[in-house]
Amino acid sequence: MKKVVLAYSGGLDTSVILRWLQTTYRCEVVTFTADLGQSVEDGGAELASARRKAEQAGVREIFVEDLRETFVRDFVFPMFRANTLYEGQYLLGTSIARPLIAQRQIEIAGATGADAVAHGATGKGNDQVRFELAYYALNPDVRVIAPWREWELTSRTRLLEFADAHQIPVTRDKRGDAPFSVDANLLHSSSEGKILEDPALPPDEMVFQRTISPLDAPDRATLLTIDFEAGDPVAVDGARLSPAALLTRLNALGRANGIGRLDLVENRFVGMKSRGIYETPGGTILLAAHRGIESITLDREAGHLKDSLMPRYASLIYNGFWFSPERRMLQALIDTSQASVSGQVRLQLYKGNATVVGRESPNSLYSTSVVTFEDDQGAYDQVDAQGFIKLNALRLRLGARAGRRGGTL
Repeated sequence: MKKVVLAYSGGLDTSVILRWLQTTYRCEVVTFTADLGQSVEDGGAELASARRKAEQAGVREIFVEDLRETFVRDFVFPMFRANTLYEGQYLLGTSIARPLIAQRQIEIAGATGADAVAHGATGKGNDQVRFELAYYALNPDVRVIAPWREWELTSRTRLLEFADAHQIPVTRDKRGDAPFSVDANLLHSSSEGKILEDPALPPDEMVFQRTISPLDAPDRATLLTIDFEAGDPVAVDGARLSPAALLTRLNALGRANGIGRLDLVENRFVGMKSRGIYETPGGTILLAAHRGIESITLDREAGHLKDSLMPRYASLIYNGFWFSPERRMLQALIDTSQASVSGQVRLQLYKGNATVVGRESPNSLYSTSVVTFEDDQGAYDQVDAQGFIKLNALRLRLGARAGRRGGTL
């Protein structure tokens, strides 16, 4: 191995990995840092720090790229067209970012002549699977270096000792300790490990980065509108915005109203359970709004089919199969369903809740004249329901009669 492209955040793990690659493999390291909106709160300081640390480590080829629009347009929005939730709750903020990072690593490897790629995911987690499945789908012959599966730095303590021995700076949390694990992008932030490992204990308020507490949210509701075109949001309160700008706007509204917090014990792909604290303020609002506009624009059976496929689609993303043929097939079906999903949704944000309070669309399938409790002037003949019920009851009646004759139901 002569040159390796490292997915580099500038945090403790990847800073140690950078030095470890240099000393263990004696190879040139190319760093790639993706700006996916993870440093919104610090004005880009995290990205600048990553570049500076790479320079201090002697890296000659440093890539720091703003991929926020690509991330939201080509990964987040397609996922939200499916109303995707893993295990009924998780909006997949970390999962959906990994295929984009891996894709750019492979592209950079080709451009720089690198013969390997490396990541900082541990051997216990999901990210190792997500990165490597994407690598191999895009370049089946690439060499993958996964330091956590190779080195003897098998604990956080040993990692810190290595950092001290090689003069690698370590960021401390508000209590002066090495931080728990944090991953963030424009869609969400997630926190795991250390003080969060016991699922019986509530998370300390210091863990939350993207939202204020619902208890501290305003006593007055915030009203807003979101416009959709073919399943994707295009405007907030009448102002058309780019995908990344729109999600940024929803994040701000969600943050101010304490929306999007989740304390979840989930089932990892590798087989163990883990506890994570997630914050997805804009995504939580977007999910409610998208379901709202679909409720009046999607055919019943099309919507039910979509809902039945969603858990499978969510698992594919969670488990790292974004570039698989089956995910692409499901995406084609989902995207086809969105052709008529256009219109406007009105929402009320209040103390951690995002509630749909109105929806309208030129493609609406909702008919007041049919559903009304008043005189529908012949729009619906209620007598037709008698035959409909009898036909649907036929098998039940036959089964019941057979049961009376000693058969089994």
